[in-house]
Amino acid sequence: MVRAALNYLRPGGPPNRRFVAPGAEMNTGSYVAVDVEIADARPIVPTLASHGFALLDHSSAVGDFRDVDEVDRRYPVEVDALIRATTGAALTIPFGWMLRSSTATGGGRQPPAADVHVDLTPDRAERVAMLFLEREGMADRTLSRFLISSVWRAFSPPPQDCPLALCAGFSVGDGEGVPNVMIKVDALPDPASAIGPLADESRYPAASVFAWNPAHRWHYFPDMTRDEAVLITFYDSAHGPNWRVPHTAFVDPGVDANWPRESIEFRSVAYWFDDDDGA
Repeated sequence: MVRAALNYLRPGGPPNRRFVAPGAEMNTGSYVAVDVEIADARPIVPTLASHGFALLDHSSAVGDFRDVDEVDRRYPVEVDALIRATTGAALTIPFGWMLRSSTATGGGRQPPAADVHVDLTPDRAERVAMLFLEREGMADRTLSRFLISSVWRAFSPPPQDCPLALCAGFSVGDGEGVPNVMIKVDALPDPASAIGPLADESRYPAASVFAWNPAHRWHYFPDMTRDEAVLITFYDSAHGPNWRVPHTAFVDPGVDANWPRESIEFRSVAYWFDDDDGA
């Protein structure tokens, strides 16, 4: 177990917006660092059912995760097979991946996300799942469940200076979280204009960001290898006790900064259908 600071939303601050520029990100919301205990999840062996996340053994054929062409060619097929084998879903549809690094931000890499968040708001999760199904020409299928998730992998050698903290879904109240609108820009705006009027703000994608709650229970997987991946629930339409998992990067006080974390996250939607044909 480690004790570290996590950045929680300070309620009552300015509008919550996240500007993403090449190699840089900026949040306009006001955040407060809260020291929390983060338990080693390895002895617990969490699952999607018990916590909303799971550590999976998975060797990838990708030789260089910094090679965009190789990732595009090989990784979607691997992630599809991994999610379907783990969850029993009939179909998965990918919708994007991202590289992150705790030091370098060139080569398409972004810094670690440093606030407590889930990558989608519940209403946008519903829209995203239906939109992708329509794009596949499968809007007429009888859908019983969908799961939006991320396969997260550290491909830098262990230990990592900035690992990922995961909040057990059962410790998060259904009413928690407020939208944090994401806006992609060529360069980060100045602070004053970043919180100014924004036309049709609801059309932008948005994450959920969270204020501190002493009920939250935090975990992490220390010393991850490139042959391990964490499957993280962003939104499960079954709406059980672990239907979403807030998460954030944190600085591990016990790891030297000379061990930077590099990682890849791959988002997708998994579907289950009531009808059999085409599944």
